[in-house]
Amino acid sequence: MNIAVKVAAADAAAEIAATPLEKLNPAKVDRFYHDTIWPVFERLRREDPVHFTPESEFGPYWSITKWNDIMAVDTDHESFSSAEGIGLANLEAMKEQERVMGERRRGNAGFITMDEPEHGPARKAVSPTVAPSNLHNMAPLVRERAGQILDSLPIGQEFDWVDLVSKELTAMTLATLFDFPFEQRRKLTWWSDMVMNMPGHGPVESWEQKGAAMMECFGAFAGLWNERVNAPPKNDLISMLAHNPATRDMSMETYQGNVILLIVGGNDTTRNTISSSVYSLNKYPEQYAKLRANPELILPMVSETIRWQTPLAHMSRVATRDVELGGKTIKKGDRVVMWYISGNRDETVIDRPNEFIIDRERPRQHMSFGFGVHRCVGNRVAELQLTIIWEEILKRFPEIKVTGEPVLNWSAFVHGFETLPVIIPYRN
Repeated sequence: MNIAVKVAAADAAAEIAATPLEKLNPAKVDRFYHDTIWPVFERLRREDPVHFTPESEFGPYWSITKWNDIMAVDTDHESFSSAEGIGLANLEAMKEQERVMGERRRGNAGFITMDEPEHGPARKAVSPTVAPSNLHNMAPLVRERAGQILDSLPIGQEFDWVDLVSKELTAMTLATLFDFPFEQRRKLTWWSDMVMNMPGHGPVESWEQKGAAMMECFGAFAGLWNERVNAPPKNDLISMLAHNPATRDMSMETYQGNVILLIVGGNDTTRNTISSSVYSLNKYPEQYAKLRANPELILPMVSETIRWQTPLAHMSRVATRDVELGGKTIKKGDRVVMWYISGNRDETVIDRPNEFIIDRERPRQHMSFGFGVHRCVGNRVAELQLTIIWEEILKRFPEIKVTGEPVLNWSAFVHGFETLPVIIPYRN
């Protein structure tokens, strides 16, 4: 960490400590962008683990920051509904998006925003694609493509790891899961970035451009639906949705919501963990040395990266009734934010939580995939890609060196990397 970064972190910590609790807005996006969010969550876990923010750009909301409280909310789908959205939405951004997209903006956001009993059958429709047996069959292709990506990297020259590796591997895997035209795979990455960013961030230049990109995405996937629904069932996600009795009659808006969910869920989370693994191992070189000495630590390293990074910082729910939690009363209709990024650093549950330790006794002890009925359906796909890419990296490259600080996402939801400069000094 350079001096300027240290000074910025110290200034942010002092500002957070001086802010009255009732004025603290944990979702303030610039803190995530500058990586100065950690003192906010440390303070809330210590002083106010069930915290209410009465006014913000997202409206009023509760922040749940400790492991056990997050678990209580996440596993109680009867008291906490997903039907009104799973993320904190900027109110002005919602107005602008609705202006551009019209009624489409109000469409269902897919099975992740369904409550039971509708949620279970819809989720089950896509589950076979990411089941262990299908992943086993897919693994050789993922490995072949991971090898092609790594073999194409420049040696001895600085490049952006996010662009050439993280985005490319996830785009390849997503194209395989969707049976999407492989030569157009980076459109999946671009659409995901267009969905998740506001104008001025990522590739988004204007609300109109964002709206046009979403319409292009919806049009492409409408074509895939029409193709698959009129063909024999296959083992890709679109065919499964088109032929399963629980989803084949869903509205086009719900289908579009499912498409966005699967694109973003399959893209942002995995690609940011791939990037974070390189960054984390450079930040903790003794852990990198452990990994090189013992490649059997790849899988626990992957789990530790998923915890330490927390690629989706939060999920949110809306209370369906008055609920007592942590000595506070959450009223029916209140929005509740589960800060997974904070739960993953809860000192009362995880030993030395701010450190990156790849040989922890319980490496899968993290909140990043969620719990309960909405636990991430693609968690094994993420682990498969990360495990394979690191198995192939260790075969080829004795070292990947981070050459500068990453540029982070402008988001309090997707916690990840826009760019990460690296150099590979030489290869085996």
